[in-house]
Amino acid sequence: MNAPYDGDRGQGAGGAGSSSGPPVPPGAGQGGEAPDPYLQHAYDHDPYRAQDLASQDPVAEALYDRASHPPPPPGTYQEPQALYQQPPPAQHAPDPRIWAQTPPPEPAGPSRHLPYGDNAGTTQYVGVDDLVTQASGDREEQDAFAHLFRDQEGSGRPPGPSAEPEAAPAPVPPKSGGKAAGILKSSALMAAGTLVSRLTGFVRSLVITAALGAALLGDSFTIAYTLPTMIYILTVGGGLNSVFVPQLVRSMKDDEDGGEAYANRLLTLVMVALGVIVAIAVFAAPQLVHLMSSTIANDPAADTVAVTFARYCLPTIFFMGVHVVMGQILNARGKFGAMMWTPVLNNIVMIFTFGLFIWVYGTSAESRMGVETIPPEGVRLLGIGTLLGLVVQALAMIPYLREAGFRFRPRFDWKGHGLGKTVKLAKWTVLFVLANQAGVLVVTQLATSAGKLADKDGSGFLAYSNAQLIWGMPQAIITVSVMAALLPRISRAAHDNDPGAVRDDISQGLRNSAVAIVPVAFTFLALGLPMCTLLYASSGTEAARSMGFILMAFGLGLIPYSVQYVVLRGFYAYEDTRTPFYNTVIVAAFNAAASALCYVILPAQWAVVGMAASYGLAYAVGVGIAWRRLSSRLGGDLDGARVVRTYARLCLAAIPAAVVGGGVGFALLKALGEGAGGSVVALVCGSVVLLGIFFVAAKKMRIEELNGMVGMVRGRLGR
Repeated sequence: MNAPYDGDRGQGAGGAGSSSGPPVPPGAGQGGEAPDPYLQHAYDHDPYRAQDLASQDPVAEALYDRASHPPPPPGTYQEPQALYQQPPPAQHAPDPRIWAQTPPPEPAGPSRHLPYGDNAGTTQYVGVDDLVTQASGDREEQDAFAHLFRDQEGSGRPPGPSAEPEAAPAPVPPKSGGKAAGILKSSALMAAGTLVSRLTGFVRSLVITAALGAALLGDSFTIAYTLPTMIYILTVGGGLNSVFVPQLVRSMKDDEDGGEAYANRLLTLVMVALGVIVAIAVFAAPQLVHLMSSTIANDPAADTVAVTFARYCLPTIFFMGVHVVMGQILNARGKFGAMMWTPVLNNIVMIFTFGLFIWVYGTSAESRMGVETIPPEGVRLLGIGTLLGLVVQALAMIPYLREAGFRFRPRFDWKGHGLGKTVKLAKWTVLFVLANQAGVLVVTQLATSAGKLADKDGSGFLAYSNAQLIWGMPQAIITVSVMAALLPRISRAAHDNDPGAVRDDISQGLRNSAVAIVPVAFTFLALGLPMCTLLYASSGTEAARSMGFILMAFGLGLIPYSVQYVVLRGFYAYEDTRTPFYNTVIVAAFNAAASALCYVILPAQWAVVGMAASYGLAYAVGVGIAWRRLSSRLGGDLDGARVVRTYARLCLAAIPAAVVGGGVGFALLKALGEGAGGSVVALVCGSVVLLGIFFVAAKKMRIEELNGMVGMVRGRLGR
């Protein structure tokens, strides 16, 4: 056998080896011989040691992101190890009888799903962004060491008869993407559909305001148009939106037919229930209008117009429910686009209808039309167009269902097939929306009354609804789309009793959505006035200014509103609908009490502005309660320190941006006037200044989520 080289022994036998320093040739330093003068360390005279190595390559320097990954300071590079130094022994030495390395013992922890326990300080939460980055590594690779293992395993055995060579397996086609790629694609598709739907819905709101104005006539139509949505949510909508997705996923996983029979029973049950609800609602339309707004009901002309509009709009309850059930069936099958894109058809039909009304009668500023002067033909035109839009939206879902392989067959065997459990779960969701709509009802009554008392355009319920529509667009585009795509995945993780996965997705969703939600909320606060004077100029300067102040009051409430939405998805994933109900009762009660206080204390023209501020404040209270309960549900940790740190740093970056950008916008609006031209210049210049300062400040703070988003955009653009 070959004798081992003494230099390999380190501090072992021989004693000549050294753990550091250059190797000494044999004979050197022994017997009084002088060392070889030409033997020296290869890096002793490194001319680049005191320089930044990243700056030596101009190409690498141009692509190097120093903000995210700063290079080490000059002169701090570690000394190279000796050329013949033995590696340090492993802490857990391998067993020579076993081919693979013996894994280290797993530390004890309360969760069997987290390999390093539940300590937030030592646990790395991997979310959607990390999965997307590693999606290319999901491919199955052949094990190159498997052949070596078989050779060594058979080396000590007598050679046996040679086996016939097996046919080579067919090559496995490469995967197009992992789970994260599918989630990213679904989220992008839903975000695009939601964006187009919200934009066309916003155009619809502009056309309605231009046609009917922001006074009593506009409030009367808004009450009638809001009434079907409220009734639908109070009856079956809440359960369909949150409870039935986990149930459909469970039936697809457990039932032999892939959940098709369960979906048919559910769709049949909803259609029958909604048919009965529509018949009762149309008959009770006068009482429902009075319940929504006694101010309108006590005005004979306004009451007549509102009841007529309501009887055209109330049948849309049926088509809302059918559309939602079909969409949830598609969502459970991984088809997310149809439910987000079909509402665009409804908006297009309504835009065409109200545009035709304007073409015939002119805008509200031109015709000065009110509840006493609107012709019956105009009411009939608007009512039929509103109903037709929802019919088209529901029927457009049928081709998507056929493409997904679902065929609707009415089934009335509802008993004993799991619908009882679903209805039991939906009971708390119905109570949840009941509490929420009770708060909306109080605000509706107070806003319509304040608008009539103020006797100024833009001080009533239509102005409140229009400002809230603009305010809710970012949350619907960013937060709702991502969570709708993640809800089936979170439901599966909760069903598998994996709190780490649930916590991971919720934390990642909160932090990533905050990158857009926080600056947009401060933008509404700083530039709400020029935004509304530009968008609602057709309704008059006075109404547009009033809506601008309402939007500014809504502004910062977008942050707790978005957080509350994400946190409640965690309870729904565990099929816990009772906790969201109690949480919403608190939010609705606080909102109603604060709105009533604003109605009593503030002047009539500012009462609705106070109600808008109360809305966000109520959700801030609700977030504190929901966060504590969900954190307790997931084992006492919701990654709170990391989430709060992200939101706090984003707010610190947005505050100076909002001050400077809002000041620029307000100064330009005063100098150029509140017309369309002045509003455009003020909004564009103020937004550029605000977003520029925010981006620079956030980059200086090295906010991880913002850097990740910028890197993803650069990757998409190929830069």
